[in-house]
Amino acid sequence: MDKFSLQQQVLQRLAEDLLQVEQAARVAHETATHEENIAENKYDTLGLEAAYLATGQARRAEAIRQAMTHWRQFYPHPYDASKGIQLGALVCLVDAEGKQQQLFLGPAGGSMTLGSGAQFVQVISTEAPLGRGLLGKCEGDEVSIQVASTRQQFEVLRVH
Repeated sequence: MDKFSLQQQVLQRLAEDLLQVEQAARVAHETATHEENIAENKYDTLGLEAAYLATGQARRAEAIRQAMTHWRQFYPHPYDASKGIQLGALVCLVDAEGKQQQLFLGPAGGSMTLGSGAQFVQVISTEAPLGRGLLGKCEGDEVSIQVASTRQQFEVLRVH
């Protein structure tokens, strides 16, 4: 799996999400400002609700733009065993049942699952509990995280 290809997939998915959010914000704004949605009494709140929705969509669009900026500036370095897992690492974990999962540690705002051939790669940031737990670990190390009332344990199989 090529880290550059994964980075491009994240950017493409973020761009698609941005288009959808911007379209939703436009529709909500048009609904909020349409003359038929002027409140006639205190219970007529369609225009007000649409305005709140438009504001939320605009904030989401800005968050996606910021994530895209971070991902464009991101350069995933090759794995350095002396430093352990860092931002940009492509990691293969195995759990107690032997189930493997591929993770790509990237900047915030890009949490998603990507397809790479027949495999799936989960993109996470170091802000996620598992991402934080992986920092500094090396192949063969154990990673343990608490999710609600359940403790999950993984072993680092490979790092690229």
